[in-house]
Amino acid sequence: MSKHDAFIDALSSDLAPTGPPRNISRVALVWLVLSAAYVMVVGYLLGPIRPDALTQFLNEPRFALESLLGALAIAMAALCAFRAAIPGAHSKRLLVITSVLMLLWIAHYAVGIISPTLAPSMLGKREHCSWETWFYATPPAIAALILVRGLYPLQPARTAAGIGLAAGMIPALYMQFACMYEANHILEFHILPGIVVAALCFAVVACWTTWGSGLRPNRK
Repeated sequence: MSKHDAFIDALSSDLAPTGPPRNISRVALVWLVLSAAYVMVVGYLLGPIRPDALTQFLNEPRFALESLLGALAIAMAALCAFRAAIPGAHSKRLLVITSVLMLLWIAHYAVGIISPTLAPSMLGKREHCSWETWFYATPPAIAALILVRGLYPLQPARTAAGIGLAAGMIPALYMQFACMYEANHILEFHILPGIVVAALCFAVVACWTTWGSGLRPNRK
């Protein structure tokens, strides 16, 4: 046996078989469902949803469209973020679709400043809704970062930003039903905190990957 063959045998002698890779789209879906359930349960425990929110969803087509667009944008953001944690699974097309959906959803509120989707009202106002958004978003964001830590994101900070955006926008969408509906209030106290969560996830992981192991798992 040549030295080359002996060297390869020595390297491979203690290798153990591994199972098939996880279906990352399924992981993203499970995370999304559990995160949404967490936000709704904890949010309801802290206070009921706006009394007329469900009636408005059923009777106001623009409000229903806005809500469904938000749900789709968040789902795509979660899928995009988790797929970014696997080399070759991410695609620019997916990123573009996700970005367009997210911008369209947020643009609805910007348009609502001039042409409100619903009549602006203080009904359902939660005194600390922006802090609630932070509170709701943090556990799902941490859970997702732990999940992708076992994968191999080539750009950890960008992956973390996507995770933070998805996690931050789940409570932002929930607040559409749980808090007062007024476009400026939504943009400032619901949407903006969700964007800040994404920025913080990016910053924390960027620093971590600079001075430590970050999201990159230790490989032997």
